[in-house]
Amino acid sequence: MKRTEWFNRTFPVIEDNGTLPTIIERLSGTPARMEEIIAHIPPDLLVIKPGGKWSIKEEAGHLSDMEPLWLGRLEDLINGAAELRVADLTNRRTHDANHNETPAGQLLHQFREQRQQLVNRLWSLEDAQLEQSALHPRLKTPMRIVDLAYFVAEHDDHHMAGIRQILREHSR
Repeated sequence: MKRTEWFNRTFPVIEDNGTLPTIIERLSGTPARMEEIIAHIPPDLLVIKPGGKWSIKEEAGHLSDMEPLWLGRLEDLINGAAELRVADLTNRRTHDANHNETPAGQLLHQFREQRQQLVNRLWSLEDAQLEQSALHPRLKTPMRIVDLAYFVAEHDDHHMAGIRQILREHSR
């Protein structure tokens, strides 16, 4: 089954801020889901780069690499920015991080700590703040906090699916 490339994805506008608690729950569960998967993978399988793409460790490390952007974009929305900060679409940070040399436990711990910051910040928001919007720089669509949270959750799941795909293809 072929996954749609991330940059080819589109995202719906979410009208109901009441879905945010459910999305936050999804975001808070990503570290545990990743730990559950990676804990039982042999170390040599964690670093296989199928077709020159990212390894499981690199997929996991990428999620951690993105956390400062997500938190920054949340702050952009809270502070009334007209446009969200721009992502490095080359993913240079992930390519340069050498995640394959980092112990899996360290990658997982770092992601858990960083994600908790985002989740805590989302839970601290007041209802009035949820109405702020800013233009997403790549998609050229307005996003509110609920849209950003959904976008991040979808990004998590995109990379979790990438990890599972590697497992399916190399655990036969």
